[in-house]
Formats: sequence, C-alpha cells, structure tokens
Amino acid sequence: MNEKMTFCEECRKDVAYYVESISMTGTLKGEEYNYPGKKAICTECGSEVYVAKIEDGNLKALYDAYRQKNDIISLENILEIPQKYNIGKRPLSLLLGWGEMTFTRYCDGDMPSKQYSDVLQIIYEEPAFYLSLLEEKKGNLKSQTAYEKSKRTIIELLGGQNTEVSKVEDVIDYLLFRCEDITPLALQKALYYIQGFYHAFMESFLFSEDCEAWVHGPVYREIYNRYSGYRFDPIESNDEFDVSVFTDSEKAVIDSVIQNFCCYSGKILERFTHSEMPWIKTRGKLPADAHSNRTISKEIIGEYFSAVKQKYNMLTPNDIENYAQVMFSRSIKS
Repeated sequence: MNEKMTFCEECRKDVAYYVESISMTGTLKGEEYNYPGKKAICTECGSEVYVAKIEDGNLKALYDAYRQKNDIISLENILEIPQKYNIGKRPLSLLLGWGEMTFTRYCDGDMPSKQYSDVLQIIYEEPAFYLSLLEEKKGNLKSQTAYEKSKRTIIELLGGQNTEVSKVEDVIDYLLFRCEDITPLALQKALYYIQGFYHAFMESFLFSEDCEAWVHGPVYREIYNRYSGYRFDPIESNDEFDVSVFTDSEKAVIDSVIQNFCCYSGKILERFTHSEMPWIKTRGKLPADAHSNRTISKEIIGEYFSAVKQKYNMLTPNDIENYAQVMFSRSIKS
C-alpha cells in the first residue's frame, strides 16, 4: 500500500493524509499576493499536518504569483535555457558577464532582478539573439569546448539560418577529441597539414579559412585568438564527437595527419613548417623574429603539397607517414 504518511501533532503519530486545494495569501518583498495553494489534512483527526513537499509547492506558487505580477521570467523557463542551448550554468553566467554562480542561484529559485530577468527572457525567446551574444562574448568563457558545443546546438536549433559552422570547426572538434595533449601551437600546425594534404589528394581545400605566416609558422588568426589563453598548455579535450560529419576521404586524411604529425610537439611541427616553401616564400626577406600578417595563399599551399605527394609517390593518405619521418629527421639535425 502506497498511502501517503506524515506525522500529526494532534494524534502524536504517523498518519495518512489527503490534500485540499485552497486560496492562499502571502507576503513577498512587502506586498501581498493571492495564489492557489494546497494543505494536507490528517485522515484520523482532520487537523492540518505539515508535508515538506506541499509547503515547497506553496512557496513556489507564491513566487510564481510575484513573477507573473512583476513580469519576471518563470523558473521553468530559466531551467530550460541551459538545456535549450547546451551550455552549463556557470558558463552561461560568465557569458552574460555575471558572477559565476548567479545563474545557478536563479535555477535554485532565487529571484532575478527585472533587468536580469529581461535579458533571460529575450535569450529564452530568441535563439538568434543568444547566438549573437555567444559570438560577441565568447571570450568570457573559460572553456572553448563550452562555446563549441553551444554554438553547434544553436545552429541546429536555427535550422542553419544566419550562419554556417565552417568545416574547420568540425576539424578542430575532432582534433580535440582524438588528441589528448594538443597545444594551441600544435593545433595550428595540424590544421595547416590537414588543409595541405587534403588538397594534395582531393584537389580542393577542406575549409575556407586562410592562415598567415607568423613567426612561429602558419597560424589561423581567429583560432589563435580563441585558444590563446591556454598559452603552452594542452587545450581542453572533447569527450565525444560524431564522425559522420566527415566523408571517408576527409576522415582518412585527418586521421593520417593525427597519426603522423600530432605525435610531435608544437615546436617540432614549427620547425617542419619553417623549412617548407609556403611559409618561407610568404615571409620573404622578413627577419626571423618580425611580426607579419601576410596570408599564405591557398595557391601556394596547394602547389607545395601536390608536389610533396608526387615526390613521395603517395597513393593513399597513409603514405603521408614517409614525409613526416623525413621532416622529423631533418628537424633534429638542424
């Protein structure tokens, strides 16, 4: 028998109870509010008894009445926001420029101010507004993984409207999934080699972004800015990844680069690129330590890696291994 039981002060024992719906009045922030409530009644003596779950429900109803009268976002909508946009409570607070625990407190029932409520209501109702906020304030986030996951979700929610996730984003996510200790420097070089070897085998580029000939080798500027906070430390890895976003050809090239280049440190890969024509030709006569934003043209990248493929008689992406080994041998001698 699953009869509800609680302690009755009159009967001095645990008793069964039933629930009645009643109209209640409560005071919140100096004002009285009428709201629909409930009370528990002892089935033996008819006295009102205390049931924590019912009292919590009455308190929520009072807060709901306050929210409705003062146009404050509902608790249900607040709780739905992190699920809707696939972002944690703390990252969302940081994104909004609030205290790290602010949104968590609102999820626990604390009442947001009207100003904060209006922001949350717009976020809840307008996914496009949230996307613009995510892009504008992504630098507030401590984890770039949080940004990537949320962006992918919002793009899907919008049905691909307004913007597209570049293929480079998929490649980055996959690299962070496969490589446990990839630093920002190594990530840059991995992207460069994936771009180059994909063109060598498929005669097209995998992503549209251009890299620049910086002091430490080819660099994708926006991606550098995104992960610069990690400095020399490994970037936070991804726990899962849907490989179906890649074709078999794309995955074959990416996997081969991971296996044959991502086994080396970022500094070793930097040496590789410093001995290759695309970086050397783009830098020209610049001093070794001179800053530069010169773009390494896709044409130069394509020509170089096509020549590499031919020189090393590469038939499949697995043959990239030979080139990587030669480059490593040269780097340790220089």
